[in-house]
Amino acid sequence: MDNKICSNSHQKENICIDTYRVLDSCRDKDCFENVKVFLTDLGEEIIDRTSIVRAKCAKIMSAYIDINDVPFNRGFYQLNIKIYVKLSFEACISQGNIQEFEGICVVEKKVILFGSEGNVSVFKSSQNNTGFCHNACEVNHSTASPVAVLETVDPVILNWKIVEPRECQCFCCCCLDDLPDYIHSSVNGHLCDREDKTLVVSLGFFSVVKIERPTQLVVSGTEYNIPDKECITATENDPCTLFKAMSFPINEFSPPTFNTCGCSVPQQKREHGSRGCGCS
Repeated sequence: MDNKICSNSHQKENICIDTYRVLDSCRDKDCFENVKVFLTDLGEEIIDRTSIVRAKCAKIMSAYIDINDVPFNRGFYQLNIKIYVKLSFEACISQGNIQEFEGICVVEKKVILFGSEGNVSVFKSSQNNTGFCHNACEVNHSTASPVAVLETVDPVILNWKIVEPRECQCFCCCCLDDLPDYIHSSVNGHLCDREDKTLVVSLGFFSVVKIERPTQLVVSGTEYNIPDKECITATENDPCTLFKAMSFPINEFSPPTFNTCGCSVPQQKREHGSRGCGCS
């Protein structure tokens, strides 16, 4: 059977690609309550002087995923996920005086997913291994363990409060010395862990966890053509030309609303008199 066919003057053929196949996945909406925040020296001094603190934002700095076999369940794996979050706060020190400070918190979650089995060791060549006198240690080697993937967005700050040492029943999955060096250097100041007042937060996470394995797939491929669209460059003498070519952001000025059926109706459909309960 001829794999090559001609369609629209472009040559197509079945080609084999090396990629990753998703074997199992899940989504989560996690809420972590009373998570301890490792503050900087400045932050520790501030919460000792005031209790009027407000959380400004939270940003995920990094995540670590450890994958292990589940005993007596062949093909299943337990994923231990640690997420490092950087938080920004502001405090009212005195009348009209606001001081900002930062901190780091760590949350941990565990997931069990199916990752199948594999006993193949994969070795790949490296660009540095050219020539007859190569270093065998530089060969890229991967084991039969599957690959775990975490997809998440910056968490939602649900609550925050300052607690006394005797009242602290906070969640903490690691100590200050367990934080990587690049996490320490991501904040303005030196992180510390005093046994005085503690700032805790409650965070909400939306995440998707996947487990993948390398695989080979046969797909239909088409030769790549040079695009017809020309690049548009703004010049210093005529910057308004590019601006005039931009579409007007209608949705920014008229956000979608809900109709009687509870569906979101964009501006374009409202202008054309859309009816019915369909949300499409």
